[in-house]
Amino acid sequence: MIKRFVWFVSGIVTGVAGVVFAGRRVKKKVETLAPVKVVKDARTKVRDRLTDVSDAVREGREAMHTKEAELRARLDGRLEPLTDADDPIRSDDSLLVDGEPVEPGRVVVLRQFDPGFVAQRRRR
Repeated sequence: MIKRFVWFVSGIVTGVAGVVFAGRRVKKKVETLAPVKVVKDARTKVRDRLTDVSDAVREGREAMHTKEAELRARLDGRLEPLTDADDPIRSDDSLLVDGEPVEPGRVVVLRQFDPGFVAQRRRR
C-alpha cells in the first residue's frame, strides 16, 4: 500500500512540475510573439542585412578600383611582372613594404610613370 502511495505522490509532483514548466515556456513564447517584439526583431534583422549588403557593395567597389588601377597601369606600361625580371622572386624570398613583410598576392608593384618609356614601347 505504501508503494502505491509513494508512486501516486511522485506522479502528482511530476505532473505539477511539468505543468509549471510548460506554463513558463508558453508565457515566454507568448512574450516573444507579441506584435511589438516581432516588429523590433524584424527591424533589427533588416538593418543587419542592409549593413551586410552595403559592406559588400563597398568592398566590391574598392576591389573594382584596385583592379582598374592595376589594369590601367598594365595598359600604360607601368606594371612589370616580377616573373619577367632578371632576378625573379623565389618561393623562399620575402617581400617587404615599408619594412614590414607582406603576404604573397597582396602587393602590386608599380614603377614611376615615364612618358618617354611608353612612347618607346609603342613604337616597337
